[in-house]
Amino acid sequence: MPTSRYFRIALSVAATLLCLYLFGLLRGLFMDVWSVVRTVFYPFLAALIISYILQPVVELLHRRRMPRVAAIFCIYMTFAILVVVAALNAVPVITRQVTQLANNLPAITAQISHWMDMMNSQKQYLPNTVRVGLENALAQVEHRFETAPTGVFSFISSTINAVFLAFMVPFLVFYILKDARTIGSAIVRVVPQKYKHRTRALLIGIDQTLGSYIRGQFLVMLAIGVLAFIGYLIIGMPYALLLALFLAITDIIPYIGPIIGIAPAVLIALTVSPALLIKVVIVNIIVQQCEGNLLSPQIMGRTLKLHPMAIVAALLIGGELAGLVGLILAVPVLAVLKVVWMQLTDERRSARR
Repeated sequence: MPTSRYFRIALSVAATLLCLYLFGLLRGLFMDVWSVVRTVFYPFLAALIISYILQPVVELLHRRRMPRVAAIFCIYMTFAILVVVAALNAVPVITRQVTQLANNLPAITAQISHWMDMMNSQKQYLPNTVRVGLENALAQVEHRFETAPTGVFSFISSTINAVFLAFMVPFLVFYILKDARTIGSAIVRVVPQKYKHRTRALLIGIDQTLGSYIRGQFLVMLAIGVLAFIGYLIIGMPYALLLALFLAITDIIPYIGPIIGIAPAVLIALTVSPALLIKVVIVNIIVQQCEGNLLSPQIMGRTLKLHPMAIVAALLIGGELAGLVGLILAVPVLAVLKVVWMQLTDERRSARR
């Protein structure tokens, strides 16, 4: 029996590796299909996230005998008003800070280039391996800064395109909140009779897992952004709102997100003074300690119950397959796969009894 069990495990691992290999061979085809599908995918993804955030309040009002459509309209309009008010207050500040950063970008680039030259002049004292690694890293950083203006214009162009797609999101949110149960029931109806129960349980498990993760992550990101903004204001950091917003958004990526989020603040602080750099590091350490010891345990808890090594592996695979989007979706996709695996395992155990 143990031998057959190990054989099944080895067979499963081999089949998984074979599927990954075949997927790699067909990667070009998938990328071509993805380039067409992503135009529709992003609005649906944004609508799904917003729907999960608003769903608990809609369900609460519906349980209090408010018609579902009326509850959706009530929460939808309240949410829209809050977003508009926040945008009217935050967008001018962010726009002003982006403009200031764009105007100061040549000076920042020149300062960093000067530091690179200083580091280049001192690198002969380093071991050969360290020197080669440093040269490669400096070359990459220098290339990034040289192409930064082009990247800004590309970002603006992509943002304009995203604004047009964003008009689809409110309509999708409304219909997802209104017809989510109907869609789930329709999926269960088309499944053969003997699979209806497990399909219904699987859909409920996926819905609960994704809902808990998205709502918890949203609250954590919001808290991180507020704490970082307050900290940056206290230390007198330039572009405080813009940098805090960037840190909050990148926090959605486990482990590496905070490192990416602090990078712009560190670079800008370097161009101001060493004292400001130390303050920025201290603020981010405090923020990350608050997240790790207070926010995530209280808000997220152990919602996903995923091993850190599994999360890191998912991030590596997601980043390789889909870049930034893959890094963002890696953890929820892994959580969904775990729900499917757990249900299959429970069914096997039940069948053996």
